[in-house]
Amino acid sequence: MGDKIETAAEAAEAQALPRRHEVHCDPETPAPETPDVPRAIASQPTTQKSPAQWAYERIIIYLKNFEEQLDNAHEVAMGFTGGDAGVLRIEGMGYFDPDIVTFYGSDGAGGKTQLIQHVSQLNVMLRALPKPSETAEARRIGFRLAQDIEENA
Repeated sequence: MGDKIETAAEAAEAQALPRRHEVHCDPETPAPETPDVPRAIASQPTTQKSPAQWAYERIIIYLKNFEEQLDNAHEVAMGFTGGDAGVLRIEGMGYFDPDIVTFYGSDGAGGKTQLIQHVSQLNVMLRALPKPSETAEARRIGFRLAQDIEENA
């Protein structure tokens, strides 16, 4: 009782729109829900996006959520798995259709760094690093990326 009957078009649309589900051991841990997906991301069915664009947009959602949990003394960075590459302070991000995602930033010593990653190899670990200067305001790349998607929708 109460089950909604969907038309074939409604069922197909529901399959093409983004869904997300997360559970944390601490019920107070902020976990973004699908309704928090920016309108510009949710409005285009995933079937119309390249793997690169779709990976880029989902990483932005995670970056923004991660930054919302940081204090003003920290900024987001990403750690690398395997090898001895260290971390990259994320200062920019982009994609190149159909299957490349790239991260721009600086390493722990302040050197200019860029990671170019195929979506099939994508593995991002977000980390909080102290911001480089006590006087500088923390920079929030996730918020800027989300704003860019909304403005260019």
